[in-house]
Amino acid sequence: MPLIQTCVDEAVGTITLDHAARRNALSQAMVQEIVAALDDFGARRLRAVLLRAAEGHAVWSAGHDVDELPTSGRDPLGWDDPLRALIRAIETLPAPVIALVKGSVWGGACETVFACDLVLATPDATFALTPARLGVPYNVGGMLTVLNASNMRIAKEMAFTAAPLGAERAERLGMINQVVPPEALDSTGLALARQIAGNAPLSVSVMKEQLRILAGAHPMSPQGFERIQGLRRLVYDSADYQEGIRAFKERRKPVFRGE
Repeated sequence: MPLIQTCVDEAVGTITLDHAARRNALSQAMVQEIVAALDDFGARRLRAVLLRAAEGHAVWSAGHDVDELPTSGRDPLGWDDPLRALIRAIETLPAPVIALVKGSVWGGACETVFACDLVLATPDATFALTPARLGVPYNVGGMLTVLNASNMRIAKEMAFTAAPLGAERAERLGMINQVVPPEALDSTGLALARQIAGNAPLSVSVMKEQLRILAGAHPMSPQGFERIQGLRRLVYDSADYQEGIRAFKERRKPVFRGE
């Protein structure tokens, strides 16, 4: 059974997350389907893409599938992790990707939304960076995506507290483009996609790639990168990391000891 639905309306493609049983968690299987759809849309030279969840989902996406996080010594968010592949696919697709968000967005799904080129959300939408609740270390690329969508203080607030940030505040901070009434979200998103599709596609795709490169133009010394990777290893080699995953699966509050 497919975990997503896709459709094409002239030059606009739509991907709908549709796995309510797992709160649209970004499992390897779901990510593979999304990436395949993006590849197909790219091959068909579609000019804009909408990314949404199926109607009736209280959670837009629960983020990284915790059941797929490694439990022994391996980097939980490495280069070949499904979430990293999804982010790269969104960012490198020539066509702009527009996220349409109803409901709550957790963890790695926040990064997925923020990696999209434009974001429309309903007033009840919330965004929560949840790694600290699980004892999971975020990777450099993920933190940069969040930082590019906000600013240092907001990125710190979201990362340190793991508390949800509402759509209206996110709009005021420039993290999303528009807050839209629920009944108008799909029509507003489609109108925006069609407006983009009516422009010169080569111009749009080149500007998207220019902005992607500029957004990532943050110099870092080899020593600094090694320092960050070493800090991450402290977390995923810790007892707290194991406790966070166990607590999530057992549906209880974790007891973190800082060790």
